[in-house]
Amino acid sequence: MPDGLRADARRNRARVLEVAIEAFATEGLAVPIHEIARRAGVGTGTVSRHFPTKESLFQAIVSTRVEHLVTQARAIEAEHAPGDAFFVFFGVMAAEGALDRGLADALIGAGFDIDAAADSTGYDLNGHLERLLAAAQEAGTVRGDVDFADVKALLAGCLARERGTADAAARDRMITIVRAGLRPEPGTAENR
Repeated sequence: MPDGLRADARRNRARVLEVAIEAFATEGLAVPIHEIARRAGVGTGTVSRHFPTKESLFQAIVSTRVEHLVTQARAIEAEHAPGDAFFVFFGVMAAEGALDRGLADALIGAGFDIDAAADSTGYDLNGHLERLLAAAQEAGTVRGDVDFADVKALLAGCLARERGTADAAARDRMITIVRAGLRPEPGTAENR
């Protein structure tokens, strides 16, 4: 919390963040600032004083989400073999994105630059996912011709499937399909 703020300003900032987290999670990034201000019971000027742009508001929210995901990725990497770690973390990202529409938008690059948010936090989410992908390819559990853009597109597909539903069975089915599609073909050099 920024130092030097009066108690009422701190409460207003906290309330705006609370409302924005809920609004972005349920409705995505399209929620207008004036609507967030209305729901928080403050004026748009109050929101703008704390968060000059919508992106700065979302960055304040996403930075904690990114930190959480990278922490999970590190734990998964420590607990699983490289090929498995990639798929487990892919599933975590799909599950987290299914619960938070704003995060899903950020993960697929729709309306928010998650790389910029990651840079400001020191947590490189995409870089970590790329490293997990490379380790899985090195271990022979992911096809060598798959690149990071492919993974992002597959994640976007899983998240699009999840919109408006918390159907864990559907998510698991999508992850199974992704896993099967990313595995090397039997008899290829990658699978020998």
